[in-house]
Amino acid sequence: QVQLAESGGGLVQAGGSLRLSCAASTIIFNISTMGWYRQAPGKQRELVARITSGGTTNYADSVKGRFTISKDNAKNTVYLQMNSLKPEDTAVYYCSALNRWDNYWGQGTQVTVSS
Repeated sequence: QVQLAESGGGLVQAGGSLRLSCAASTIIFNISTMGWYRQAPGKQRELVARITSGGTTNYADSVKGRFTISKDNAKNTVYLQMNSLKPEDTAVYYCSALNRWDNYWGQGTQVTVSS
């Protein structure tokens, strides 16, 4: 069964916006951190943004000022608002969730930014 369900990817023009969502199944208990990673062809997977259970956030330098991570605890959902998108943001974006027992991953959603 899918434990992290991602949505919101797609094709957008440079300068546009997308909002990614990731809903965590209630089967995952006591999540300490949720985040978004991305991987472009031929490149390493990299951290985009993360948020702790206490609300502390971290961002990659390349997305600071453009992307915002947030969460809705009642819905067990984390979001990534992506503004001022650039072609170099094109990648598969993966949701992650961490607890003391495991690191969980979504299946990935494609984001493509055209010039």
